[in-house]
Amino acid sequence: MMVKEYLNNISTQFKSYKEVADKTITQLEENDLHWKYNQESNSIAAIIVHVSENMLSRWTDFFTSDGEKDWRDRDAEFETHNLSKNELINKWEKGWNCLFSALDSLNEENFNQPVLIRNKQVKLIESITRQIAHFPYHIGQIAYVGKMILNDKWETASIAKGKSKEFIQGQFEKNSK
Repeated sequence: MMVKEYLNNISTQFKSYKEVADKTITQLEENDLHWKYNQESNSIAAIIVHVSENMLSRWTDFFTSDGEKDWRDRDAEFETHNLSKNELINKWEKGWNCLFSALDSLNEENFNQPVLIRNKQVKLIESITRQIAHFPYHIGQIAYVGKMILNDKWETASIAKGKSKEFIQGQFEKNSK
């Protein structure tokens, strides 16, 4: 029972992180996705490619193959990508679909089965914890860069500045019904 509750919680968390990125990406034009503050910065396009490739590498056949697939070229993920907004969104969705399919396959019976990451055996829960920490890091970057690009046109992906009390009050009203 505890495993099912944990997996539901993890899935909900991942969905909430994805939603923040999706709301940001939706607001941006194609050229915005390729904008970089400087040469050391990553564009949103590069972050999308990196996160998607990470998900595909970690979650494809995760019980039967190493989470660091030999087809993955992590360094190339951060290079300039001439992908359209549609291609980037398709890549993004492919990674998330892989993650959610993998999570949906987990249950009480297989939850304690170890996985390999970079030829090191780790507990499945450790692998999930790594991901639940890794993705929000990059999603925060997507939101921050999106906010810099859009400036006063930015539509928040979470609670708007100066609206915390209003949001919290709404939650209390919603939960008391």
